[in-house]
Amino acid sequence: MTFEVGPAGESAMRLIFSEPPQPALTRKLLSIQDTAQHYFSETLIDSVIGYTTLTLFFTPFKFERDRAEAWLREQADNPMLETSRPGERTEQPVILPAFYHPSVAPDLEWLADDTGLSVDDVIRLHCEQTYFAYATGFAPGFCYLGNVDSRLVTPRLNTPRPQVPAGAVAIADSQTAVYPCDSPGGWRLIGACPERLFTLESTPPSKLSVGDFVRFEPISEAEFYSMSRPT
Repeated sequence: MTFEVGPAGESAMRLIFSEPPQPALTRKLLSIQDTAQHYFSETLIDSVIGYTTLTLFFTPFKFERDRAEAWLREQADNPMLETSRPGERTEQPVILPAFYHPSVAPDLEWLADDTGLSVDDVIRLHCEQTYFAYATGFAPGFCYLGNVDSRLVTPRLNTPRPQVPAGAVAIADSQTAVYPCDSPGGWRLIGACPERLFTLESTPPSKLSVGDFVRFEPISEAEFYSMSRPT
């Protein structure tokens, strides 16, 4: 795999692979991330995985740039590196319930019209796919899932909405996601998930993690509102 290693600020280093995003690459990044947490011990304060990147953030004044760069190059170039996290990742998907209806999904009928599909076809195609969690970002608990069926690929809104409700199931380009909290957003909204994807009181706080497999399961309106009630 071709890669580059370089600075990402005054006390961070970034590993960038030139390969296209794929689960095998994400598993390699996860393995390097795990090893880094042990190798750098208390000097590593955070690490973030992107579609093809890993960024390591170090404690200021304890950051040894040359050492970090050499280590990242060694890991990235190691063909024997494990590409999965032992005992922590399986291919058993996380199931997310989703209610697909125009009352909670303002772009559902638009997407059907734009693609020449029926609303039922849009729902079926979105639920038939098993998605892979490539990265997190934008907001705590927001997980970028790919790839949607090619017939559902759709661009973002030209102008983002100022308010998207927590739980909104959305599509942008070839990705899908669930908004974990109320926030602005420019993705197309096609459904709503009643489960909370990010809760500080939970361990871990996020329901989805990089490397997970995810599927959506359609539910009825009654089920949606029953599951949405606070417990």
